[in-house]
Amino acid sequence: MAASRTEPRSFPRPSGPIRSSRIGPLEERLARLGLVSDWDFLLHLPIRYEDETRITPIAELQAGIPAQIQGTVRSADMIHTARGEQFSAWVQDESGSLTARFIYFYPSVKQQFLPGRVVRLYGEPRRAYAGGLEMIHPKVRAPVSDVRDLPHALTPVYGLGEGVQQHWMRKQIAKRLLDLNGVAELVPEAWLKKLNLPTLRAALEYLHQPPPEADAGVLAEHDGPYWARIKFDELLAQQTALREMRKLAAGASAPALLPNSSRSLTSRFLERLPFPLTGAQERVWRELAADLEKTRPMRRLVQGDVGSGKTVVAALAALRAVEAGRQAAIMAPTEILAEQHFENLKRWLEPLDVRMIRLSGSLKAAEKRAALEAIASGEAEVAVGTHALIQESVRFKDLGLAVIDEQHRFGVAQRLKLRRAESDGEAPHLLMMSATPIPRTLAMSYLADLDVSVIDEMPPGRTPVETKLVRIDRRSDVLAVVRGCAESGRQVYWVCPLIEESEALDLTPAVDCRTALEAALPGLRIGLLHGALAPEAKRLVMESFEAGEIDVLVSTTVIEVGVDVPNATLMVIEHAERFGLAQLHQLRGRVGRGGGRSACILLYDPKLSETGKARLRVIRESADGFEIARRDLEIRGPGEFLGERQSGLPLLRFADLERDGALLEAAREAAAEMLRADPESARRLASRWYASASNLLCA
Repeated sequence: MAASRTEPRSFPRPSGPIRSSRIGPLEERLARLGLVSDWDFLLHLPIRYEDETRITPIAELQAGIPAQIQGTVRSADMIHTARGEQFSAWVQDESGSLTARFIYFYPSVKQQFLPGRVVRLYGEPRRAYAGGLEMIHPKVRAPVSDVRDLPHALTPVYGLGEGVQQHWMRKQIAKRLLDLNGVAELVPEAWLKKLNLPTLRAALEYLHQPPPEADAGVLAEHDGPYWARIKFDELLAQQTALREMRKLAAGASAPALLPNSSRSLTSRFLERLPFPLTGAQERVWRELAADLEKTRPMRRLVQGDVGSGKTVVAALAALRAVEAGRQAAIMAPTEILAEQHFENLKRWLEPLDVRMIRLSGSLKAAEKRAALEAIASGEAEVAVGTHALIQESVRFKDLGLAVIDEQHRFGVAQRLKLRRAESDGEAPHLLMMSATPIPRTLAMSYLADLDVSVIDEMPPGRTPVETKLVRIDRRSDVLAVVRGCAESGRQVYWVCPLIEESEALDLTPAVDCRTALEAALPGLRIGLLHGALAPEAKRLVMESFEAGEIDVLVSTTVIEVGVDVPNATLMVIEHAERFGLAQLHQLRGRVGRGGGRSACILLYDPKLSETGKARLRVIRESADGFEIARRDLEIRGPGEFLGERQSGLPLLRFADLERDGALLEAAREAAAEMLRADPESARRLASRWYASASNLLCA
């Protein structure tokens, strides 16, 4: 639509202070709900609805189906129970009667149920122990003398924060709905007709105040044309923002990392490798090399299943940077993985006279000072570390390439910070790696501004891992398998979800598990590894395990990625139902790395539902990381793949990538078209959704 349309009160930018007797605390509570601007309130869509548009005769009530009745209070009294006093009232209309019962109540409730008074109640009827129907804690409304005085729309129920009342929220949103006349319709009419979508105003009015005849099932499922309009706008805003971020990135300058025949590090590295690259590794390396030769920053994600050989490709990219006279930084999410990378790369790169340094939070003050000086002077050509690499004290002399392993474990703000480590106005090339394959719909949505390479071929010699599901009450059988494995000279991982006791979850903590295994498996050497250990303690435990000095390593998920001990052939995961499918696949990938037969035993709660068992069967029946990731996306959403918890970036609130794939395809096409024909409207639409997070979208 034409960009000349205006929006009142700087709509949808944040409005002025919300007036209240306690402005500060209220604004803080609303901000935690994401409610800052008028647009935020309009997008705070109901979580459900109550039908107060009609009165149902008591005789027609059905247990379990919420309804509204109106009747006369015949009697009311206090009831003494073992749990304390309760208040009960008998309400009758022309068709029948029911009991209104209050377990917790204010004294004023009694005044509302004086005998002879007419009351209007909304609640969910249920069968009473003494027979008949009752409503527990029904909502009490003023009675009406004419049904025309009832509400003319379903009553919205909104998600609330601490100290925010439902009636206040309804009033605030209703006030903003009155301003919809001035909200610009930014989506071209041709696209609305093509997709059979209503106007933005119609969609928002319908979803906040549905007519009585609205299909409650369709609304609950976020289905129908009105929900489709909101989802389309959300996807369109996201695709527009990502395209704009890609355009900005393309305008930045980066060093061209060209081959250097005088040093020829990459070719010498390939000659020394004890194995040939797979076809997939060669293809991905060619894609990387072509990107690195350009003068715009590479932004490429290399994804490949567990054990597909991503580290070798990252080593080649780092060597190309050094070959071109620049530095490379390789960042890993944990001390263990950073240490593993450092040792592997050191074994490969030091024979090529490449100077390396490790930087992590566990270094002593003198070691850290020396590492920072080596990075700043350029003496360190390859720096490997944790998030310590992006601290303010780190200054690279000439950073040409940044590699982020397990990119979903970092927040987007952290990734952005590393990308901005510019040298002489040039941004470093960025290579992200993930062993969690990203489903296609997720890549289309969140990674639309990245180039994606896939290592879809496994190196020869990897042994398939046999996966078994075992009830946790058969633990003694599993212990016998563990003993047999250890006595044959092999090693075992035993993974627990928690470190110490939790009152909320009845799970075996790692600390107690080690004690129990030491008692059940006398003679075996049991080690313990978890995130609360000091870095030096973690390193010593891993060195002992790698040296074969530990038979069974009890661990939390700190061994999920990067740990490579070929002699470990058995993985036991307690309470496997508590892990995501992609995470279980990652853990399973720690075994099967040598030549021997390997197995993974998933211990699950006997009370697990059939749906829960079906989830675990996905792992048992599939070794395809992409299929497992797709199923994990269906079950848990995109947060696990993208680092939602660390980033604070709002993921899609309304659209579902599996269900709304057609809308996503349309949004991609519409975003490209709008940015060509009416870029101002496209940017205004994107700013509605991402006003406070635009710079994070490109990380």
